[in-house]
Amino acid sequence: MRHGTWEPRPAKRWEDAFLSGNGRHGAMVFGAPDDERVVVNHHTLVRPNGSETARPPALAGELPALRAALLAGDTTAAEDFGAGRPHLWVQPYHPAFQIRVRRAGAEREADYRRQVDFTTGVVSAVNDRWHSDVFVSRADDVIVHRMTDRPGALNADVHLDERLAGLPEGLSFSRWVGCEEDGRHGATAVLGLRTEYANGQTAFTGTTLVAVTGGRTAAVGDRLRVTGASALLLLTRVERHPAGEDPGTTHSDALRALLEGGTGRRPRPTAAPGPNETAGTVYARLLERHLPAHRDAYLRAGLDLTSDPADRELPGSALLGRPDSPALLERLFAAGRYHLLSSSGMLPPRLTGLWTGDWDTAWSGAFTTNANLNLQVSSAAAGALPEVSRAHAELVRGQLADWRDNAREIFGARGIVAPSHTDGASGHTRHFERAYPLHLWTAGADWLLHPLVDEVLTSGRPDPWLASTLVEVALFYEDFLVSNGTDGPVTVVPSYSPENRPANASWVTVDATMDIAAARHALITAAAFRPGHPRAEHWRALADRLPSYRVNGDGALAEWVRPGLEDAYDHRHISHLYPVWPLDDINPHDTPALAAAARRALELRGTENDSAHGRLHAALVAARLRDGRLVGGALRDVLHGDYFHHSLMSAHYPGRDVYNADAAHTLPAVLIECLVQSAPGRLVLLPAAPPDCAEGTLRGVRTRFGARLDLSWSAEGATAVLWPSSDRTIDVIAGDDRYPLTLVADEKRVLSVPRRV
Repeated sequence: MRHGTWEPRPAKRWEDAFLSGNGRHGAMVFGAPDDERVVVNHHTLVRPNGSETARPPALAGELPALRAALLAGDTTAAEDFGAGRPHLWVQPYHPAFQIRVRRAGAEREADYRRQVDFTTGVVSAVNDRWHSDVFVSRADDVIVHRMTDRPGALNADVHLDERLAGLPEGLSFSRWVGCEEDGRHGATAVLGLRTEYANGQTAFTGTTLVAVTGGRTAAVGDRLRVTGASALLLLTRVERHPAGEDPGTTHSDALRALLEGGTGRRPRPTAAPGPNETAGTVYARLLERHLPAHRDAYLRAGLDLTSDPADRELPGSALLGRPDSPALLERLFAAGRYHLLSSSGMLPPRLTGLWTGDWDTAWSGAFTTNANLNLQVSSAAAGALPEVSRAHAELVRGQLADWRDNAREIFGARGIVAPSHTDGASGHTRHFERAYPLHLWTAGADWLLHPLVDEVLTSGRPDPWLASTLVEVALFYEDFLVSNGTDGPVTVVPSYSPENRPANASWVTVDATMDIAAARHALITAAAFRPGHPRAEHWRALADRLPSYRVNGDGALAEWVRPGLEDAYDHRHISHLYPVWPLDDINPHDTPALAAAARRALELRGTENDSAHGRLHAALVAARLRDGRLVGGALRDVLHGDYFHHSLMSAHYPGRDVYNADAAHTLPAVLIECLVQSAPGRLVLLPAAPPDCAEGTLRGVRTRFGARLDLSWSAEGATAVLWPSSDRTIDVIAGDDRYPLTLVADEKRVLSVPRRV
């Protein structure tokens, strides 16, 4: 399967559950034939832990003294700045509950197969007599679950069960089951589960409407018993709300409206009693409404590595056992694209995407912004997924007021400062630690806005809100940078390179390379997006006053520009290579000497704890440096390291340790960067194709000069087909060749490269 994956056995672990989602609701489907489980997730489900009301402390008054000490050479001056406060993790992300369907007589697994179709988002399980399908509708925002069996043979208990791993104390639960008369859709019933958090102020409610074809229903305690049916259709929604509210009736009415052909908010105006609709016909109607939004987005881009047809048909678990097969890269590209799209909607993906089966999710299942989130969304612009870019923008848009508080309270500055972690509800900085002083990291806003800049470049659609937000970043640097005289050099102090420290100093220092790069990029980008702004020329001039990058005694790009600060190489983060990727400020075409130093820095970098994000971050940087050897090594480490569950969702560490979406969502970006790179005035073809990608086709890529591109390549050469949206001249780089190319809007252009590059 190129656009899906399958397994011949049920999933016993929630980590192996096949996934569906619409960027709001998520569903994880696993369990045995006689005990099918669907774990229900929703992006808003974060458990109050006291951090939700935390505000950034007023530290700005202490900042001048800290700066003076750091500039005087006191390398430990920042250890107590903001420290001593209790460390607050953001509100932990958690599942809602699992829908359990226990079926009598369904134990046999003859001809069993479960699969997920990436083009539809449908997760299916079948054997020789029954069929189960689950998808999460983008059109109607509902989890749709259909089960069919032979007429009269479907006997089952349906239960909403919150008992998943890590269930904390202090929660309170209320349930209800209501059965109704047979009607247009057969017998129907409603199951509800309300969960109140320990703070007594917030709750969430889940509601499942069950429509039964050809059978009877009865409430048995907190379960629904179905007997003698041929099909079930379950429609589920979850909502987080104040504890005093009760959305259960609203949910029930909206779900009934879906049965009647409405939108889920109101019935169809002409709905009237008529011939009974089966579970299958209602399911088909809901799927038909869902497909355009999901399928069209998923199919915009794709990768074909002309792999062995036999490998393509293997179950995912078996294909993972063939780590050198191009078919594995094909399927992981497709799965990563599918999971990224499915987890992006009202918000972008969390550390776990949109899914978890554990109430105690690692690192609170947060949005971690000093690498992880940025890596996960890195394929959105080039990979033609504006849905992901819009979700990412929604996260930023909803937190700008909090980011302004961070800038004002901690740094005494105008503008915005992004936190290193957020639960999606609050954007206030709350990570105060001596060893990880992320409250003093200032580069986050530039990195988080960069994918949105790329979206504007690739789509060709201006974004006034983004332009205004970029101005706020520039205003922060106006106030924050320390000047040595009116027109003299400026310094970033305090400065921090996540999540590393110099070998001979404490964590917070002066002029970390990432901070220098972010400040320069933010000032120049704000001036470019708002050229008529009265401060635009000042921002360009201020960017020119920032320090130049430094090459250390090992010939490597230094992590700290300030002389005397020594590099510490064995670390999972490579923050100092931010000017290579994603900024393209350092590249082999325009700054070859600095590119060579960056490559040396990457070669010297250790892997520390072997986190997946560290390896694929290194692969992205290596691709920008046109080093296929380093890219291939990073990919081999991941593919041979057992980082992927049978669901093709990934883990944070080797051996499938800690459920985490970093590798799954980042891999498509790595493969795109290996094959096609672009800047507003440049196209690079096959800059770092790894050895396992000897031939193939990449289609649907969007370039930063506003053209769509398809690329095919083999040992004999490569062909690129471009569809530009505007007139412009670009530089084409293919191997050692570099030449100008003039594009005409809406005029197809074909480039042929006569040899493998």
